Amino acid sequence: MTCSKYSRLFPLVIIAILLSISQLNAQPPSASKKLVYVFKISDEIAKPVWYKTRKALNEASAMKADIILIHMNTYGGLLDMADSIRTAILNNKIPVWVFIDNNAASAGALISIACDSIYMRQGANIGAATVVNQTGEQLPDKYQSYMRALMRSTAQANGRNPDIAQAMVDPRIHVEGVNDSGQVVTFTAQEALKHGYCNAMAENIPEVLKKAGIVNYTIHEQQLTATDKMIGFLIKPAVAGILIMIIIAGIYFEFQSPGIGFPLVMAIIAALLYFAPHYLQGLAANWEILVFVAGVLLLAVEIFVIPGFGVAGILGIFMMVMGLTLAMIDNLYFEFSPSATVKLAEAFFIVVIAFFASVTGSIYITRKIFTGKTFFGDLALVTTQQKNEGFTSADSTYTDITGKTGIAQTMLRPAGKVMIDGILYDATALTGYIDKGEPIEVVKYETAQLFVKKLKRSN
Repeated sequence: MTCSKYSRLFPLVIIAILLSISQLNAQPPSASKKLVYVFKISDEIAKPVWYKTRKALNEASAMKADIILIHMNTYGGLLDMADSIRTAILNNKIPVWVFIDNNAASAGALISIACDSIYMRQGANIGAATVVNQTGEQLPDKYQSYMRALMRSTAQANGRNPDIAQAMVDPRIHVEGVNDSGQVVTFTAQEALKHGYCNAMAENIPEVLKKAGIVNYTIHEQQLTATDKMIGFLIKPAVAGILIMIIIAGIYFEFQSPGIGFPLVMAIIAALLYFAPHYLQGLAANWEILVFVAGVLLLAVEIFVIPGFGVAGILGIFMMVMGLTLAMIDNLYFEFSPSATVKLAEAFFIVVIAFFASVTGSIYITRKIFTGKTFFGDLALVTTQQKNEGFTSADSTYTDITGKTGIAQTMLRPAGKVMIDGILYDATALTGYIDKGEPIEVVKYETAQLFVKKLKRSN
């Protein structure tokens, strides 16, 4: 009877064990250890920051991170780069959070609003996203309209008030209780928290994670290699402009003195430093580099093969400028959005200004150094040696044998060797060919050549 009782309880025990195991497997995700990938945006929003962001998103994806956290402190920067970063964040599968450690102004505000969660330190600010030029002047409404749309659509994508977002761009947009002063909106941390543009306030990243309810986590901070830092440096617009000047100057000086020399080596090195970082970023495509090389070749053909300056030269310069310009921007092809237009215009002006500055500077340096009354003027020969002053390239040995006779030691077709007074000379037949063994007479010595003619054999 006792055995029968235990046998009936056995299935119930098995069921209870299985239920316990299933409950253990069904623990909430917060109980598992989270991998948090952290990287900083603390510089002007430009190409180096876009390079760093893309690298971070790719690394976080490869590591299968649970959260990407941006540690931000920026006053803004270039609209086109901010738009690229915004788009990458919105399309990223891993949740992206931002911790504003002081400022998220202008382009920084756009990037922050693109993030899934916003955390701010006490005293931090977000907003003031009006589009301005390099001198701080407000750009025409075409650009403001595009920025308003970017801010509005970005806010809508993350469930934030779109009117507040575009009021950060345009003071004309009135939002009740937000911008009664008629100025563009810039939130403090408390104001952002009140209006849904901040999830919580925190003083550091561990506190951010604590406020988010994450207690079991591992932080991986982005580590930039020496190569990454070098690429970030070389793709800066100012550095790219200097490299373009070196490329053009090297080509100019090489064309002035054909042959493989220092200017050509300098131009090649500068071209590698210019194109390689943009190629590694995915900006410079193979065909864009080939367009630049083809332009250089066309310019060389125009200078050395075709007399004058015409279609080949103009087309060569155009292709060089186009190749250098397109290598600086994403492969936009036929995208005509304001952001794409800004990217193209900026790259074009950098290339054109560097191009003409280099050519003008090269011409000035050539004239100033090598023809001016300076110490370097001695590097160039500015005097001529006239024949009537006794200067001559002729060897007296050759001039003394003019009129003498000898025998052709080889066939002259028209050049060959002749024997005169037991000495072998290089010579050229004045007319026709001279067979080996024929008697010859020296006619003249000119342009470092000995000219001879065939004598009739005496009977």
